Amino acid sequence: MPERHKVLVADPLGAAGADRLRAAPGVEAVFADTQSRVELLESVRGADALIVRSGTQADAELIAAGTSLRVIGRAGVGVDNIDLAAAAEQGIAVVNTPEANTLAAAEHAFALMLATARRIADAHKSLADGNWDRKQYVGVQLAGATLGLVGFGRIGRAVGHRALAFEMAVLTTDPYIPAEVATEHGARMVELPELLAASDFVSLHAVAQEDGSALLDEAAFAIIKPGAIVVNAARGSLIDPAAARSALDDGRLAGLGLDVYDTEPPPPDHPLIGHPRVVHTPHLGASTGAAQRDVSVQVVAKVLAALKGEPVETVQPAP
Repeated sequence: MPERHKVLVADPLGAAGADRLRAAPGVEAVFADTQSRVELLESVRGADALIVRSGTQADAELIAAGTSLRVIGRAGVGVDNIDLAAAAEQGIAVVNTPEANTLAAAEHAFALMLATARRIADAHKSLADGNWDRKQYVGVQLAGATLGLVGFGRIGRAVGHRALAFEMAVLTTDPYIPAEVATEHGARMVELPELLAASDFVSLHAVAQEDGSALLDEAAFAIIKPGAIVVNAARGSLIDPAAARSALDDGRLAGLGLDVYDTEPPPPDHPLIGHPRVVHTPHLGASTGAAQRDVSVQVVAKVLAALKGEPVETVQPAP
């Protein structure tokens, strides 16, 4: 009798991928996105595969409960919510979909940049409230400005390409990317302090720090170019909220565009929520129909391939 695999889906999955999973022969698809943590710990027992997005913490506890797990699929790029070391210790492969939401994430980062530079959210609210105040909402031009990209992977490069089309100069810093690769994509590789001091706009596209510390902390904001605008559509932990609030309040930062937060959802008293110089969205970087379709289809394809013993590209824990 053919082997049957149980695939547990812990977070909402796009319809295209969910349909493909349901139709896969020899697969029992269990959709548990409404389950509590306690229920999920029970459901993962006996599962051969686990699919998550960013909402579920596939930590050591959950992984240990999944004694039959062979593969964990992350529908998206970041694997900060997966304990890679614990997975490796149990011989569990971890796969993700780094290509699927590149364009959506890049477009959203650029949208935050434009919205913050031109004060679109404030102007929209003002007009909706019955005001016609053009002088209050003077913005910042992108053409001729310098964009600093912290991280030059797929998404960082895509943002850089769009910045060049807007006639911006592009700097980048990334310890994993050779300088010649940056040059090939129209950017100049520099160290982080130089990037912060020279950039009119800074867009974060880096992975989280291994120790969870902020990349843009009080010291970083002290050397950032006065009047800069920062965009973070990558990892919430990259920015120290209190330090960013201080930089906004004293005018060192002209604005901040946020799609990710150190805690999600952010608490009502979060220092950046509702600040007049902050444009914030609720983690929408991958929230386009095309991206959700592609992410769901790709993660299901990789998980099914792994269960069949076919070669798949996996995410490895840091050495």
